[in-house]
Amino acid sequence: MKKVTLLVVPLILALLFGLLQGSYSAVGHWLYNHATDLEASLYGLEQKTVVIKAEEGSAPGPDALVIYHHKNPGKPAIIMLHGYSADKDVWPRFAKHFTDDYEVIIPDMAGHGDTGFASGWDYTMPAQAARISRLMDALNVPAAHIIGNSMGGFLTATFAIRYPQKTLSATMVDPAGIREYPQQSRMEKMLNAGHNPFFIRQREGFDTFYPMTMENPPYLPDIVLNAIAENYIERRPQLEAIFDQFYGVDFLDDQFDELQAPAMLWWGSEDQLLHVSGAQVWQQHIPQLKVHIFEGTGHMPMLEETADSAAIYHDFLSGLSD
Repeated sequence: MKKVTLLVVPLILALLFGLLQGSYSAVGHWLYNHATDLEASLYGLEQKTVVIKAEEGSAPGPDALVIYHHKNPGKPAIIMLHGYSADKDVWPRFAKHFTDDYEVIIPDMAGHGDTGFASGWDYTMPAQAARISRLMDALNVPAAHIIGNSMGGFLTATFAIRYPQKTLSATMVDPAGIREYPQQSRMEKMLNAGHNPFFIRQREGFDTFYPMTMENPPYLPDIVLNAIAENYIERRPQLEAIFDQFYGVDFLDDQFDELQAPAMLWWGSEDQLLHVSGAQVWQQHIPQLKVHIFEGTGHMPMLEETADSAAIYHDFLSGLSD
């Protein structure tokens, strides 16, 4: 508790000082960046930069990935993958339930978070999967359980198909990656009308977009939400470039029979980005798939229903070792 107090007090003092100086925006960014790192550290997650050795013929990309890492020698590893436009900070509240029994690895994928963006990098799912493989090599992790949300779910399946020897299990959470959904989501309707809700030009656009990401979002003060909105506005050209490379290409539909790892699928019943009817498509292609629909939940069950989703994942992993 003393450690927590020592860390929190400077945050509060900085907030008050910044507000008195009229630096609302700057304080919001500072709070978001430091509070998320603080929370992760309290859960035993260390931020570090890991060099990933490029292989001959590797797609253009970063020489290193910034990750949260919880070492746990002799324990199996879990790799948690964020979605498009998000970063590693969506996972720590979920990850804290696994630090006793697992090594936990949470990367910022190329184009996201502290790993950064460059216009010449390859953001396709095969390229991102290759980077996860190289990250595992760098950390001396021969195989891992993989769980990913949205684009990260798409990446989880892609990785499991391309690197079966490195995949202990694959859990896809409201994943992208299929050609068609039996029913269109709100986002798909917007895309068909020529508007991508991720491409934000002003705060009003963010205020429309953010409720689409979660039905039950964790509380964030407006000063932090404003910082996140400004980040989306600033990153819009980057997000456009990444979207063009991963969305609507490298579909999984023709590859499902190659996914041989034990697999589980989650979906929030109220997902406005990727319609829950997509679960039917996955089930048709992978009959042995374990499926859980989170009723009354949106696109990010691991953030909206953290304790319940962690318990379900614990049970799934425990069942694999029985």
